[in-house]
Amino acid sequence: MLLACVQTDIQIADVSANVKTVVKTIESLGQRNVDLAVFPECMLTGYAFDNRADALEASLQEDSPEIQMIAEAACRSNLAVTIGLLLREENRLFNAALLIDGNRCFEGRSAPTVVGRYHKVHLPYLGVDRFVDRGEIPYQAWPLTCRDGQIARIGMGICYDSSFPEPMRALGLAGADVIALGTNWPVAASRTAEIVPPARSMENHLFFVAANRVGSEHGFEFCGLSSICGPDGVELARAIGNETTVLFADVDLAQARNKRIERTPGKHVIDRFADRRPEFYATIVDPIAAPAITPQEND
Repeated sequence: MLLACVQTDIQIADVSANVKTVVKTIESLGQRNVDLAVFPECMLTGYAFDNRADALEASLQEDSPEIQMIAEAACRSNLAVTIGLLLREENRLFNAALLIDGNRCFEGRSAPTVVGRYHKVHLPYLGVDRFVDRGEIPYQAWPLTCRDGQIARIGMGICYDSSFPEPMRALGLAGADVIALGTNWPVAASRTAEIVPPARSMENHLFFVAANRVGSEHGFEFCGLSSICGPDGVELARAIGNETTVLFADVDLAQARNKRIERTPGKHVIDRFADRRPEFYATIVDPIAAPAITPQEND
């Protein structure tokens, strides 16, 4: 499976310009026989909005003409994409990612439908995440048809989600071969961009694509540092900094599916899933109790 990680600039509230960037990129990647292209968080709309009203004005619905244009480009290029956007559903607004499978148009349809969707669950006090509604779609792995006919299972997360090991583990347990993470990591989060993707891929023994953006919006500068990591946290491709670029990695999905690792046959064997002891993890899902305040702390 050939993966592409797209690190690019985004124009805030200029959906038309962003769609043109995506379509042009898809057409180029189709010539490289890419199976899945991962684009950044809020690729179509921008991120650093100052209020909900402006964010709503720039948002899209899943059946919008702009999504259809991207779907048709994916169909022409015979590839799949995960794409970030602000998604409007009636009176609700989500920071969302959609999975569009370009191979679906070879099943008798003129253009593929959206085959997977995710609404960001973990919302930092930053940018548009201050104003969107919290996602409620469970973490799951979506089937994706590759060029050679094999089925890959794709999990999706968005930016801050990856700072928590639990949702990435949930995707691994759901059978994800690849986690596609669109991000808008600012310069202040550079260490997150460097540390988190290798850690999450190692913890779950799978492929992890972190597509960050570059450029700036409303006073925020974004750090780039996108990456593709393989099982055991090995970096297969890494952006040096905040340049516009596309990273590629040709991966063997069997590596992600075999969780049993024999580092020294018969002497050093680990299985990151079979060796788990979930009966000891119950406190992970307990609500956080407010810390007690002593009289001295009150003073």
